[in-house]
Amino acid sequence: MWGLFNETILIPFCFLLTLSISVRADPQTKLLNLGCSNYNATNPSLFITNLNATISDLLSHISASDGGGALFATAGNARSVTPVYALAFCRGYLSRGDCLGCLTSAAARLRACGSGTGGRVIYDGCNLRYESAPFFEQGTLPGNAPVCVNGTASAGGFTSVAEGLLQDMSSATPNIAGYFVDEVRGGVYAVAQCAPTVSKLVCSDCLQVAFNNIKGCLPSWEGRAIDAGCFMRYSGEAFFSANNTVDLSAYLSSGHKRKKNTSIIIGVAVVCALVFLTLLLVLVWVRRRKRPQESWRADILGATELRGPMNFHYRDLKSATNNFSKECKLGEGGFGQVYKGTLKNGKIIAVKKLAMTQSKNVKSSFLSEVKLISNVHHQNLLRLLGCSTKSDELLLVYEYMANGSLDKFLYGEMSGMLNWKQRFDIVVGMARGLAYLHHEFHVCIIHRDIKSSNVLLDDNFRPKIADFGLARLMPGDQSHLSTYFAGTLGYIAPEYVIHGDLTEKVDAYSFGIVVLEIISGQRSCDSKLEHVPQHLLELAWKLYEHDNLPNLIDKSLDPNEYDLEEVVRVITIALLCTQTVSLRPTMSEVVVLLLSQHSLHLSLSRPAFIESPGKVRDAVISYTGSSSADPTTILMPKFSAR
Repeated sequence: MWGLFNETILIPFCFLLTLSISVRADPQTKLLNLGCSNYNATNPSLFITNLNATISDLLSHISASDGGGALFATAGNARSVTPVYALAFCRGYLSRGDCLGCLTSAAARLRACGSGTGGRVIYDGCNLRYESAPFFEQGTLPGNAPVCVNGTASAGGFTSVAEGLLQDMSSATPNIAGYFVDEVRGGVYAVAQCAPTVSKLVCSDCLQVAFNNIKGCLPSWEGRAIDAGCFMRYSGEAFFSANNTVDLSAYLSSGHKRKKNTSIIIGVAVVCALVFLTLLLVLVWVRRRKRPQESWRADILGATELRGPMNFHYRDLKSATNNFSKECKLGEGGFGQVYKGTLKNGKIIAVKKLAMTQSKNVKSSFLSEVKLISNVHHQNLLRLLGCSTKSDELLLVYEYMANGSLDKFLYGEMSGMLNWKQRFDIVVGMARGLAYLHHEFHVCIIHRDIKSSNVLLDDNFRPKIADFGLARLMPGDQSHLSTYFAGTLGYIAPEYVIHGDLTEKVDAYSFGIVVLEIISGQRSCDSKLEHVPQHLLELAWKLYEHDNLPNLIDKSLDPNEYDLEEVVRVITIALLCTQTVSLRPTMSEVVVLLLSQHSLHLSLSRPAFIESPGKVRDAVISYTGSSSADPTTILMPKFSAR
């Protein structure tokens, strides 16, 4: 709920006012929305201090920006006992001076929130929001609404032109870098914008809601739609210069065309839908006559886009994988073997045969955990389609990724194929997927085995983290913070393998190692554990201490295709993730750091264990009693209580 606090508690934003540029044209500070959290911070004084510092940091970043596109910045003080996250962005047609003026005014408005743990101000020209928890990927939220101006437009055809333009904008904006577009069509001026921190899908969903809201303002001559992660506005009067408008046609999908004969198309669609529905009902009736109803059952002949956990027949999966033949085998890890399968309807899947013996208790917990994991939906997490428990083996069915795992593109047979943009997008996608598992899903899931071979790539090289939640399926692991050990040498956080300390920071450490692999194109450690010449992490820290991080960059990358400062910033974030536990950022913080587009001026501390890289290996051997030379996934017994 968003409410308003009294204004007796003043937040000193004096420093922010000094950032404003003296000459402004129009900062567009018409207030559209002021919202405050109904919850106060437990330590108001400290929270307000952190809030002031965070907002000041935001405006400092924008003040130092070189412009170009919509101005935005993120900031956060997450390590405090009263964390603050903040986001600011301006409409793309504002100058830097006008943007600062708009945001400075918005910051002053936030005094109304007192010590509330969240607040947001939406002006015509900018958005400013802060929260005590990460929110940067939020799009549409309850409370979204149109803001309409009274008075009907006098120009004939204004309504149809405005509606068509706004519809085009809602479709095109997610495809445009920076998520901002302004356009003039038939005397109608309009803009659409998403927060630069959201995904393309979130932007699209948010703008669709905004479009449905704003078209309710027509035939009024002006209207707006406001939401947490997007903004739309149209007007019959100019409110921005038309010199730099964008041609939307290049960003609209090929199938997006407005139809003149709308009524005919709707009529045909309705008839087709009725015919299809009738056939579908007949088919369902026939199938129910042929066999009894089963609960939690997938029809493997019609399985195309599954929406939940499905129970596949073992014989169908056996047939799909050609009896789990060697030719269909995709790989093998600590949790089991993976096979490529083709269903009878032609859909390609991946089947993981778990290395677990089935018992009554194991099966019960297995089904419970599969139901949980199958409800995890994120564009950067591999989707679990279902499972099979009807035989002596436990099988998991996943969506199939044609490009396979990331490791083969870094130091395998496809090494050197990824350019910097692809690598950076993979890093950001991984961070977003882990942030979702840790902070946004209703149960915190710690992966425990983040490594390059557990990151799969779809047809567009978008990363999807695999095997999340599998450690939960191990016998005796009934909670998301179980002490049952899972990990891979070279990626394991030292506090986990040595002491059994399991927190989300374990995944942050492993993420940092994978990022170093992505940038360098090298393995985290040599495949021979004996006489390792140098671990990648140790090398990276030495280069950092000698101010020579560019030497870590993969030589196959074209220097003309990346910004050296950006690559060094990503390396620095990776090292930040490998510090001592208390100094590591959360994955939500990592997302913010990656998208901030500002240089990092941090003083990193080399962890003590880097001085003796064999310590982790020796600890593993002491638990397993083996010094196997293969750095594969290992599962260990529970640690004793400390």
